[in-house]
This record gives sequence, C-alpha cells and structure tokens, in this order.
Amino acid sequence: METQWLTFAKRLQALASTGLHFSGLVSDFAKGYATPKVDVRGAIVEGDAILLVRERSDGLWTLPGGFADVGYSAAQNIEKEIWEEAGLCVSAHRLYGVRHKARQPYAPDARDFYKMFFLCERMDASSPQAGNETSEVGFFRLDDLPALSTGRVIESDIQAAFAFASDAHRPAFFD
Repeated sequence: METQWLTFAKRLQALASTGLHFSGLVSDFAKGYATPKVDVRGAIVEGDAILLVRERSDGLWTLPGGFADVGYSAAQNIEKEIWEEAGLCVSAHRLYGVRHKARQPYAPDARDFYKMFFLCERMDASSPQAGNETSEVGFFRLDDLPALSTGRVIESDIQAAFAFASDAHRPAFFD
C-alpha cells in the first residue's frame, strides 16, 4: 500500500490538473480532467504453469501487459500487449479482477491507476518469444515463481489467475 504522503501528493496533482482544466488556462503541467490510468495484465494458465515475461527495464518478472492505449478496448489492449511482449496470438477470455494499485501492496508509484486482469487463451501452438520490452518469456509453477516486478504484479495476482482458471463460475474480484 502507498504511504499517506504519496496519496496526498497524487490527490494534489489531480486537483491542480482538474482546476486548470476548468479554469480555461493553458498549461503544460496538466491538461484535462485528472483520471486514473488503466493497466491491463494477461494470464495464460496452462496446466500447473503460468506465462510470465522478464521486463528489460528492471530485469524482473510479471504477467504480460502495460498501460492501455487509446483507441483499443481493454481486451484488445491485453491481446496486443501479449503479442508485443511474448509473441503469442491470444484471445482475452475472461476478466478476473480489477484492482486500484494504491490500495494493494504493489511498489509505490506517483501515478494513480487501475489494474485489470484477464485470463487469456492461445489462438495457436506457437512458442512464446521475448519482444522489444522483454528479455525472456517462460511458464512457471506457482511454487516456483521468479522474482516479481512488484510495481506491475504481486504474487496474489498470480494466485488469483490460477484460482479463476480452475473455476469458470468464480466471480471477478474488485476493490
């Protein structure tokens, strides 16, 4: 969870941005009404293993994904991210969770965003391969996870993927 000071700083920046938006003043500091960003993450669970990618930026592992791009649906965004980071053509099968990053034990971040988690299925039998933003791709068992990039994913996100993959009737979680 983020510190109280980080929460206050983010709220102050949002208020300033929103105030400038409604004031009519032009500013490079903040444009538009302040809203959270959206981060999409995709889980491909096959048997007792889940696909993870190693980020070039920090050398740690995560579910493939990233910030959603304008012009794509959430499902299209995660399908695109998995193609770019793991070289796999997938279909987003099911939304299994939505988290507010600041309310969970992720590494602190000055930006505010929601994290959307999808179960995805491969569309063909191609092998995963690293993309431009990733250095490695692999399937890992829950009891043998590598060091995680905790700004992007925490172990409970991966545990949830396994739980939802094994129970088609489980309702999505959110906070």
